[in-house]
Amino acid sequence: MPTIFSRIIAGEIPCHKIAENDMYLAFLDIMPLAPGHVLVVPKIEIDYIFDLDQDVLAGILPFAQPIAAAMEKVVPCERIGISVIGLEVPHAHVHLIPLRTMDDINFSRPKMKMSAEELAAMAEAIRKHL
Repeated sequence: MPTIFSRIIAGEIPCHKIAENDMYLAFLDIMPLAPGHVLVVPKIEIDYIFDLDQDVLAGILPFAQPIAAAMEKVVPCERIGISVIGLEVPHAHVHLIPLRTMDDINFSRPKMKMSAEELAAMAEAIRKHL
């Protein structure tokens, strides 16, 4: 059965898309740790990030780099943090999270609830800076 990320990539489930190319998709996390929290996923469905082909693994950060720069222009933060946990969805992915404090990347704290309108506005603002 395809993962939720594969279903998003296939267009079966909508997302607030930030960027896409033939190998990767970046979209807003709908239950973010901080406003502007972005998920970057390879389009190939592989569970564990270190099982990715070397070319796919090597390309994920260069794909994410301009997205992080755009996020910094939109979301007040000290920097964009990156996290790879891989336990919540069995599809390799990278979290890009705007950070003001170390606690902003604490996955054990409650997630934010943002409206579809707030998410759409955030996605549009980030895309404008790409």
